[in-house]
Amino acid sequence: MTKNRCAGCGIALQTSEKDRPGFVPEGALAREPVICQRCFRIKNYNDASSVAIDQDDFLRLLGGIASTSSLVVHIVDLFDFEGSLISGLQRFVGSNPVLLVVNKIDLLPRVTNWNRLRNWVQKQARANGLKVADVVLCSARRNIGFDRVVETIAELRGDRDVYVVGATNVGKSTLVNRLIADYSDLHLELTVSRYPGTTLDAVHIPLEDGRSIIDTPGIVYKSRLSEVIPRESLQAVLPEKPLKPMTYQLNAKQTLFFGGLARFDFVEGDHQSFTAYVSQGLPIHRTKLEKADELYEAHKGEMLSPPSREGLESVPPWTRHTLRIQPNSDADVFVSGLGWIRANGKSGALVDVYAPKGVKVLLREAIV
Repeated sequence: MTKNRCAGCGIALQTSEKDRPGFVPEGALAREPVICQRCFRIKNYNDASSVAIDQDDFLRLLGGIASTSSLVVHIVDLFDFEGSLISGLQRFVGSNPVLLVVNKIDLLPRVTNWNRLRNWVQKQARANGLKVADVVLCSARRNIGFDRVVETIAELRGDRDVYVVGATNVGKSTLVNRLIADYSDLHLELTVSRYPGTTLDAVHIPLEDGRSIIDTPGIVYKSRLSEVIPRESLQAVLPEKPLKPMTYQLNAKQTLFFGGLARFDFVEGDHQSFTAYVSQGLPIHRTKLEKADELYEAHKGEMLSPPSREGLESVPPWTRHTLRIQPNSDADVFVSGLGWIRANGKSGALVDVYAPKGVKVLLREAIV
């Protein structure tokens, strides 16, 4: 870490342009450690100004990993697995080994079969073209499984540097802070918050053996709901407590609204149940399909919220996704950043899902 970079997010510091990334008042340069005004506001006021980061710079940074001798630690968010997995990571890392760290397992029910979950993760990684040296399940927030993360990194890295990569808001900086505490004698801490894109530049943390941990900026995927909704809605959408599955017995032609952010229509099929795995802060409303359009127009931004009516103006319009759930399949209807809906019936179903344009919606093998 150098004096001219923020110890919280890694951005180059500057004292001249208040509205640009890296601004720090001249009087704050004498502090130890030095952090930019944006990190200061996140830490002390839970507030983050919007800062645009060039996506091409992120990809150039990833592209340089292949020419190094490194262990690549890819952190993904179990709650948003398909949304937080870096597309095409294999071509960026070259022959370097990849450790897949699956964070936020504390959100799943305690009765979860962890061996089955680990197999599910490996299968999903392979389906996305990613070869992994190992998979570790953990929760940075609850300090579950983190000893195993540290042990596995020690086993796999040898005398190499460690690149930590991931999408925004997957808990990357939280995990790196734990690594700093275990591997380094530096007294610094990366900025941690629920806001996407908290780390703005690569942060190099020297290790005692002369190598480094390199924390890279989070990749911003607009296909994740958390990236396209107003900041004030994030608290309701991003769960911090274990998910409480909500099961609904539905007949065909019934609809579930998830706040004003998404809509699930059971279009065709036998009477069956669907279980929603979403944040407890997100209200769910059931209605008849024939009344759904009218209900949305009358109550969006109010009863059907978040977001608020004002917040809706910045959210892309909904796109309809038609999905056919095959008979006798264990399937989830996954909406990136929102959660998933488990289809419990064995007779199949036709469903329509409405979500903001660009947000990833898909059918997958059931995670639970």
